[in-house]
Amino acid sequence: MIPKFDEYKERFNIQSDDEIKPGLTSIQAALRKLGNPEQELRIIHVAGTNGKGSTIAFMENVLKEHGYTTGVFSSPAIVDVHDQIRPNGLPITSDELNNSFEQMSKAGLSGMLTDFELLTVAAFVTFERISPDYVLLECGMGGLLDSTNVVTPIVSVIPSIALDHVGFLGDDLGKIARHKAGIIKKGVPVVVGQLPEEANAVVRSKALDLNCELLQYGEDFWMRSNIFSSSELQLEIPTRRMKGPHQAMNAAIAIEALIKSGISLGHEYIIKGISEASLPYRFQEISQGVYVDGAHNPAAAKMLAETIRTEFPGEKVDFVIGMLNTKDIQATLDELIPVANSFTFVSFPHPQAAKAIDLYKSCQYNRKKMTNSYDDTILLNREVNSKKIVAGSLYLISGLLN
Repeated sequence: MIPKFDEYKERFNIQSDDEIKPGLTSIQAALRKLGNPEQELRIIHVAGTNGKGSTIAFMENVLKEHGYTTGVFSSPAIVDVHDQIRPNGLPITSDELNNSFEQMSKAGLSGMLTDFELLTVAAFVTFERISPDYVLLECGMGGLLDSTNVVTPIVSVIPSIALDHVGFLGDDLGKIARHKAGIIKKGVPVVVGQLPEEANAVVRSKALDLNCELLQYGEDFWMRSNIFSSSELQLEIPTRRMKGPHQAMNAAIAIEALIKSGISLGHEYIIKGISEASLPYRFQEISQGVYVDGAHNPAAAKMLAETIRTEFPGEKVDFVIGMLNTKDIQATLDELIPVANSFTFVSFPHPQAAKAIDLYKSCQYNRKKMTNSYDDTILLNREVNSKKIVAGSLYLISGLLN
């Protein structure tokens, strides 16, 4: 379900399937009809369980500070389909998306693709037309069979690997890592975060097989005490809008990826770009003492808990939680319990939203309740002396804020 996507499909009489069908055959055939627009782009390809959006946000802002133009393709939609294709940091306009759909309609793509494949093609068509200096391309799910994996990038990036989408990607880290490592291409540098050993072994083996330079966080580059260090660069970045130890790692991954892209980087532009980068719904303070964070799986919840300990030492927070029923709910909540004062569970309008009662039953903590409210009172009302964090699904947060 991609908000407002169907309006364009109906306007240009293009049919596509709303099911998930991993594989590249259909999108490759569609792109051939369009003259393979993806081959004209300088692409940094990003896969991973968590950290993709943040790493892209850091890269995008550093590139902007250097005066480069950018195109970003990301998922899911925060507000609607327009924010998934972002030329120069702004959601694509209706006119630009109309132009792309007109091209796809004329090429005869109706009935060939799934919704996400069609949107991926729209991104490639758009970026070929406006010709940004660099395209930052985020995998939708996995990597190997994801519709974005039709490109040969200048760098491949994998910030993290953890259990998620197990129904499609597999139920252990090795299987999931094989999907994420699918974006690795022959001879193309690979920049990765601090991966679990099982996943790291898979990525390392794939990089070796394809003769790729592999740069690993904690071994080849790192961020310690606000200082980025690698064999090619050392500089201090004293502040970041995007808080938390995991964001320090994502920032370092972004810098290393840009270095390996062959881009000439200025220290002052890197510092400003990393310091001022932001991403909606990543530990974002929306009013005094009230934050939103899209932590939606156990690994992301663990990172959120670490951020809370770093930013609010010794404090416990009140959580408002809504999640999709496709996620590992209990394991996600278990990660938050050590930093929780209380939990409030909420249902929200989405076909896959978990019911508040199911979240309540999954929570192994005694200070918990449910609410029938689904409006901004959830965000604005809080105890005077405590912090509140609304977390879980991005669909929940975007619905409350927009």
